[in-house]
Amino acid sequence: MATVVGVPREIKDQEGRVALQPDGVEELIHHGHEVVVQRGAGAGSGFSDEEYARAGARVAKAAEEVFERADLIVKVKEPIEEEYGLFREGQRLFTYLHLAADRRLTEFLIERKIDAVAYETVELEDGTLPLLTPMSEVAGRMSVQAAAHCLESPQGGAGLLLGGVPGTPAAKVTIIGGGVVGTEAAKIAVGMRAIVRVLDINPKRLAYLSDIFGGRVDLVIPNRARLASYVKESDVVIGAVLVPGARAPKLVTREMVKSMRDGSVIVDVAIDQGGCVETARPTTHSDPTYVEEGVIHYCVANIPGAVARTSTLALTSATLPYLIKLADKGIEGAAREDEALAKGIATLHGNLTSEPVAEAHKLPHTPLHQVL
Repeated sequence: MATVVGVPREIKDQEGRVALQPDGVEELIHHGHEVVVQRGAGAGSGFSDEEYARAGARVAKAAEEVFERADLIVKVKEPIEEEYGLFREGQRLFTYLHLAADRRLTEFLIERKIDAVAYETVELEDGTLPLLTPMSEVAGRMSVQAAAHCLESPQGGAGLLLGGVPGTPAAKVTIIGGGVVGTEAAKIAVGMRAIVRVLDINPKRLAYLSDIFGGRVDLVIPNRARLASYVKESDVVIGAVLVPGARAPKLVTREMVKSMRDGSVIVDVAIDQGGCVETARPTTHSDPTYVEEGVIHYCVANIPGAVARTSTLALTSATLPYLIKLADKGIEGAAREDEALAKGIATLHGNLTSEPVAEAHKLPHTPLHQVL
């Protein structure tokens, strides 16, 4: 049976990514499905309505038509409140959700009985997150670009060049978390000749990073005192902590932030999961920074949206095989066949099936196998 896949235009602040590119439309149609794309959905990533139409999509004038016609909505970012009223009961949704940091959205998905699959919790047997990884790579690399810009005097920063020049010290960059975000951030920071240290509690991960960086990065297993010491002497702190599906732990306290030199910079990449810095709160590309305790905070919740075309190409290449599976077999059929995809299911038939989200909000949890 054909599935109608709907692609609305993203409406989060300066979010130019799109959940499906034209060649993905062709692939879905090849599999016997229909695609409805909202006018202008791909414009921010450089894809025209004409390209979608040539690929076989129906181009809808408004989001209302997309949601009305589609069985399965595919997005990039989580729905925001202006979109809640567009969903109909029992609709399917495939997107980034980050529900552990958003109780209101969690409750809405349950109440409206939306069957929702979260990109960020689709997990392979080896523990890797194939649909989160591409955007983590982008966010990690961009976090250092953002920090370097914020350090400039016109931005209110300490007036430091990240890598310094001969005869002057380079900036000290502390990266909390050695996963994909932290690793990519370290690559760029090292390339810009900063003094870089990565903190992670996993010795195996640090050993892996040691092989990658060959002594150019300090690798540390932190405790609270050690973390406080590193934060205090840092010019840049990048929060790159991830607990898959769960709210990020607050590792950097206000007191630690207060100990930093005025004009230093914090980039909390974990902000879409609640943030790992006590003083962090979500910002937007239109208004990306604020100052707290004399420290510039950059806490944009959709960092990859700033490089929309690169991000769209990376993301849709990863999501398309899973999207086809969902369209072909439905969420339940796909979940029975694909354990990785099953781990991405957050809500099903009005049940909250994600245990970390249930724990974050103290809501009832129903194991997926009981619903299936």
